Amino acid sequence: MANALYEKGRNRFLTGDITWTADTIEVSLVQTGASEFYTVDTVNDEWYSGVTGALANLPHDGGTSGSGFGTGIGSTTAPGTGVADGNDVTFSGAFGGTCHILVIYKKGATALVSPLIAVIDTAAGLPVTLNSGDVTVTWDNGTDKIFKL
Repeated sequence: MANALYEKGRNRFLTGDITWTADTIEVSLVQTGASEFYTVDTVNDEWYSGVTGALANLPHDGGTSGSGFGTGIGSTTAPGTGVADGNDVTFSGAFGGTCHILVIYKKGATALVSPLIAVIDTAAGLPVTLNSGDVTVTWDNGTDKIFKL
């Protein structure tokens, strides 16, 4: 797999359901591969509730399920030419296993109404083993930033 936008998320940009610069946009560190972890399907996956194996800074339910929330990107910007940018992110005290991908989504009231935007599996530092230390995600400062529409 390569870094990609979720097709239903891309459509939400076109219909105005996702506004990168106004909505709360978050990212999670996620495990993939084994049956209990997340298998990425950028064509059919739509909601964050379907992302299993999310480990860092998650859920609102105290960390007992994989259907919670990650860390806010904050100060999201659209600096021109169809690119999305935002603040670098630090997952503080992240623990629990090895994460292979980052999943970006629009935060809704619950994971059931939090639409998926992008998945990143090709980046410096991935996969990352979580050992209760901080994990910092530094977004690309090149022309494509976090992603390009």
